Amino acid sequence: MTLRVATDKETGVAVVTLDRPGRLNAIDLPTAAELTVTWRTLRFDDAVRAVVLTGAGGRAFSTGLDRDAVVPQPSSPYSQDDPLLAIGPKTNDLWKPVVAAVAGMACGGAFYLLGECDFVIADETATFFDPHTSYGMVSAYESVLMAQRMPYGEVARMVLMGNAERVSARRAYEVGLVSEVTGAGGALDAAVRCATVIAGYPTEGVQGSVRALWAAKGAARERGFAAAPHLITLGNLPDERQAELFGGRSRSAPHIR
Repeated sequence: MTLRVATDKETGVAVVTLDRPGRLNAIDLPTAAELTVTWRTLRFDDAVRAVVLTGAGGRAFSTGLDRDAVVPQPSSPYSQDDPLLAIGPKTNDLWKPVVAAVAGMACGGAFYLLGECDFVIADETATFFDPHTSYGMVSAYESVLMAQRMPYGEVARMVLMGNAERVSARRAYEVGLVSEVTGAGGALDAAVRCATVIAGYPTEGVQGSVRALWAAKGAARERGFAAAPHLITLGNLPDERQAELFGGRSRSAPHIR
């Protein structure tokens, strides 16, 4: 298993932990499937009224899709399978509030998860970036999700700068991606505290509020997602060329702002 789920029956809070620290909590196909099953299982667990999502090891929340994951694709240019599309809580109809606790790197496909959390708490070690363009890939779904959480210019800069620049926890707080910044190692405790408060409220009102907030963003998200497969098919370099760029990536330290 590549996920850990710990439920406190007294508080009503479940902590879901991406547990692949040796791979910087990158998401392979089994982990993607586990996430889908986990969210759908939590829908039916009445003892859980709020959820915290985090990553093990402290070096990364998640670095997105595991580069070693093999994703078979249909030959038609009109069809594209994305293994991360079903990993988020909202996609799986979980309307219990989900708070993300981020330490270390959160990049690329991690935004499929962060984009479906209700708010994000980060510690001071957290950095956010999107490496797609550096490797000849279109940032489509990630851009759509982040454009609903950050000002357009900030998303554009993060996406277009790729690996050359990382958004610090402090900057993420300033632009609204993060709601609170803690000291190193403090994000999980802060997220659990918030989730415990929320779990103590009448669940119908809480879940109805989550649904209302998500509905406010739904139309823009659906339109963006509808265009994403075609943009990816048109804009991505062939896999072998992406691998060359990834293998030859610059070793210079990225700028953090």
